[in-house]
This record gives sequence, structure tokens and C-alpha cells, in this order.
Amino acid sequence: MEYVSTRGGTRAVDFEGALFSGYAPDGGLFMPQRIPSLDRDTLRRWSSLSYPELAKELCSLFVPAELVPRNVLNELIDRAFRRFRHKNVVHLSRLKDGLNVLELWHGVTYAFKDLSLSCTGQFLQYFLEKKQKHVSILVGTSGDTGSSAIESVRGQKNVDIFVLLPKGLCTQIQELQMTTVIEDNVHVFAAHGNSDEIDEPIKELFADVDFAGKYNLMSLNSINWSRIMVQIAHYFYAYFQCAPSLDTTPLPLVEIVVPTGGGGNITAGCIAQKMGLPIRLVTVVNDNDIIHRTVQHGDFSLAESVKATLASAMDIQEPYNVERILWLLSGSDSRLIKMLMEQFNISKRLKLPEDLHRKLSETLGSCSASDEDIVGAMQRCWEENQYLLCPHSAVAAHYHYSQPNSILRCCLAPASAAKFQDALHRAGLVPQIPPEITALTAMETRSTPLEQGQDWAQVLRGRIEAVAQQW
Repeated sequence: MEYVSTRGGTRAVDFEGALFSGYAPDGGLFMPQRIPSLDRDTLRRWSSLSYPELAKELCSLFVPAELVPRNVLNELIDRAFRRFRHKNVVHLSRLKDGLNVLELWHGVTYAFKDLSLSCTGQFLQYFLEKKQKHVSILVGTSGDTGSSAIESVRGQKNVDIFVLLPKGLCTQIQELQMTTVIEDNVHVFAAHGNSDEIDEPIKELFADVDFAGKYNLMSLNSINWSRIMVQIAHYFYAYFQCAPSLDTTPLPLVEIVVPTGGGGNITAGCIAQKMGLPIRLVTVVNDNDIIHRTVQHGDFSLAESVKATLASAMDIQEPYNVERILWLLSGSDSRLIKMLMEQFNISKRLKLPEDLHRKLSETLGSCSASDEDIVGAMQRCWEENQYLLCPHSAVAAHYHYSQPNSILRCCLAPASAAKFQDALHRAGLVPQIPPEITALTAMETRSTPLEQGQDWAQVLRGRIEAVAQQW
């Protein structure tokens, strides 16, 4: 299994090469050269597997045994999930009115990114110990990625992690989960800007090939293929939990509703679908609706500005993983994707070719939700079930409540409601706060401010260079 850039200008790499990369050197994103196809017998055999067992089966299709022996891969994944609070790692709550909520947030930071990042952290450690190598991880976060990434590598002697968060635009809990980690290898920057502004200095450093090579820069954002790969398991588990039987012909269809920010999770869903899983995908967003406009009208263009919403982790204007989805749907046409993405990078406006837009709208449904919609879904879910949704999960529930119950449907829940107390108060609901989260407010914090007007890329360069002198 080799990995190629969506833009076609870089030589193919193996899983280790994709794992230790950020953007591909040509500016594209790594994807598997071919997507494995699963037959009906395999799906039936997998249908009784636990979430960790599904993750192992899926990862083994993309990570050759000569690179990571299967018994080692199994152990790494078992180790990754040991800190999860739920015995099943993830859990499906079956609620009234056909609302099925797949809770992906039972990890250390109460967010779905713990699933993919805990595994990715283990894969990294395996190769780093083998090669006696040191890496510098560079991460931009709109809320949950930063803390999950930190937890996956904190205290590791051969890794330094540099995290940029948008000061005041995460919830207090999300920010504290990053700034209270006082470890020598953790470096947190509180930037006075939004998520898209944070991405710019990160892109600049990765584009400097000499600098990136000298300091072994890599990313744990969802530009990293490893995160996409692990997330494919969400869809198989959701399908097997919701499908009534796999003995019918054709196999039953399950609709999976995916709250979407940077687009990594919905990309994993598109890959699961291409592998042969009979699912219909719906991408749901907040008022930052570029993906919704792209699906509905082929209009991949920036709005005038990012809107601050209750679903803050989805307050994103440039969902970079759309490039992967378009590459998949174009039949791996890297020349077309290179042309389209270069056009977008220049003008920040793109009208999809008619054929590509048709394929996209056949693959994905879409919906956008306002803050009022989010609050309404949170309130209804509580009134009917005494069940608290986070605002991102509520975007998916809003879609469910607006649709007839004629199809089996599963809503992915990316975070615990406990992390979003302001949104709960706005909905007139009472937060249920775990003691680990309450304890954060009394802990020491540490971060470096990045002010408007500063050259953020230069500040990052300086810190990375200074830290490297201590290796």
C-alpha cells in the first residue's frame, strides 16, 4: 500500500512516510493509491466485532505487515484505547424518535479526536523508537484537536509538540485542557486570531521544505492520513450497530450524519462508502457553510468572514479535507485537483466542474444549522430523553429532527456536552460536569501569546529552533 499526493507532484510514500508528513511537498494531501474493496462475506464477518477489533481490521488494510507486524499493530491499538472511560470505547445511545447517537467522546479529553490521535500517537512512538528519531509536531486547533494531540504525545522524550489555539474562541474548558499540561515537550501558543488565521503560519512552515526537513516537522491535524484511517472505523461500527440484519439482499442502507469542520471525519466516511459499506452520508455544518454550499451548488468559495457560533469547533472557512473528497470522486485525477486547488488558493473562490459537482451531490447530502437550530435540538433532545447534546452533536440532531423517520439513521456525536457549558446555559439546560473537568480551573496554566501584527511564523520558527538545541 503506497500513498500519493492529491496533486500528483510528489513521489509515492509508504505508511510511515505519510504518517510523518504534514502537507505533501507539492501542497497536496496524502491518500492511499488504491482503496480496498470489501465483499459481503467480510462485512458479515466484521458485523459482530467490537470497535477496537474493527479498528485493527481496517488499519491492517492500510498498514502492511512488513512495516508493522499484525500482532504489533494490534498491541498498539489496544494500548491506545486503554485510557478510554467506556468499556466499549464508543457507545450508541438509542433515543426517542429514532435518534441514534454514536458517542465518540469517551477518551481523555471528552472529544472524538481522542480515538484517532491516541492510535496515531502509538504509531508515531513505534517508528520513533525504532529509528531513534526526534520530531516536531505542529498543530492548529479550533478546539478539540489541540488537547487530544497533546494527550497523545505528552511527556514523550522524542517528540515536541507546538499547538496554536485561537484565544477566546475555544471554550474555557477546551483552552484549559491545553494550557494546564505542564510538560517540557508541550508548547502552547494562544493566538489572537481565528482558526483559519492560525493555519497560515503552519502552512508557511511546512512549505519551507528545508526548515521542515531540518526539524522533522509533522502534523497531527486531520491533514495527517493516520487520523483519517482510524476514523473509518466509526462508520463500520455505526453501520453494524444500526443495521437490523445483514442477511437481506441488498444490504440495508444506513444514513450517517456527520458534524463537519475541517472535513477529516466526512472524508473517512467517503472512504468507508467506497470500500463497499452501504451508507448514505450527510455532512452537517453551522453558519460557516462552505461545505453545504459546495454540495448543494458546487460553490467552494469563502464567505466574507468566519462567524462565531455555538458549535465553535466547526467555525472554519477552509475545510482542507474537501481536497481529498474531490480527489476520490474525480477518479484520482491529480492534474484536475491541482488545477482546482491552485485556483482556489489564489482567488478563494471555486466553481466545481459540473461532472464533479454531480458526483459530490450524489455522494453527500448536506444541511446547515443556525445557533437557534442548535439550541432547539439541544432542548428537544433533553425534553424527550433527558440527554445532553454538545452543540456540534446538536447540528446532527437538528438534521435528524427535520427528516422523516423512514430511513435508519445514526448521528455522530463528536464531543461531550460537558465541554460546552455556555451553549447549555443558552439552551436553559444544566451542565453535568465530570470532576476531571472541574479540576482544570484550579490548575496552573502556561502559554505564549501571539498578538495581531506579530509575524507568527517567525515566532514559531524561533521556538522550534530553540527547543531543537536541547535535543
